[in-house]
Amino acid sequence: MKVSIITSCFNRAATIGQTIESVLGQDYPDIEYIVVDGASCDGSMDVVRSYGSRIDRVISEADSGMYEAINKGIRAATGDVVGLLHSDDFFLSPHIISDIVGVFHATGAELVYGNGLYVDAAHTDRVVRNWVSGRYRRWKVRLGWLPLHPTVYIRRDVLERCGLYDDSYKIAADSDFLVRYLYEERLHVEYMDKYVLKMRMGGLSTDYSRRAQMWDEDIRMYREHGFMPVPMKLMKMGWKVPQFLSAKLKKRFGDV
Repeated sequence: MKVSIITSCFNRAATIGQTIESVLGQDYPDIEYIVVDGASCDGSMDVVRSYGSRIDRVISEADSGMYEAINKGIRAATGDVVGLLHSDDFFLSPHIISDIVGVFHATGAELVYGNGLYVDAAHTDRVVRNWVSGRYRRWKVRLGWLPLHPTVYIRRDVLERCGLYDDSYKIAADSDFLVRYLYEERLHVEYMDKYVLKMRMGGLSTDYSRRAQMWDEDIRMYREHGFMPVPMKLMKMGWKVPQFLSAKLKKRFGDV
């Protein structure tokens, strides 16, 4: 089983190297790695090019945002399974992709997801938000639940059948994508109860200056899926509370 991993990047010279290293350091032997850069002007591409042919494909051109870049990467992918690793993020161990492939093989799943940690951007050992996704139940999506998006791995034939990201959303395209796949489609979904990655706080959905735009896009997204948008948005926000509390407990008492 070949796994395609896509990294979208725009002006992330300070972090893209760690992201790339965490992919190249995976012990799974059949990984196709694709980096899609949005015409960075900060030296990101110098970092990317320094890895030469160890990155299978590099696309660097202007785009309208992260989700257009991700769609380009998916269209270029040739793997049986496709996953994402953003340019601020990195895998927690060299065994992550092997573990994910093991779940696909053992269960016949079409979609697999896991857990992740949001960490301080400057001090990645400091956990800010402990996202334990929990088991999938379709009814939970109607209560605002979604798994952590970058832990989601999907069979490429399912992506081809069910469609890519709606890049008219600049922030909420991942939520729209997951609602479609986890609520509207009837997929075989499996939860891997392991931590997949660390994500630096400060991405599109964690930038406090863009909260208003995120609210508006989530309201639009839930309305277009036929849900009551404001209650759904509030319930979605409610799932975050235990994640922040759990991170504080981990900081104070260690693993709990």
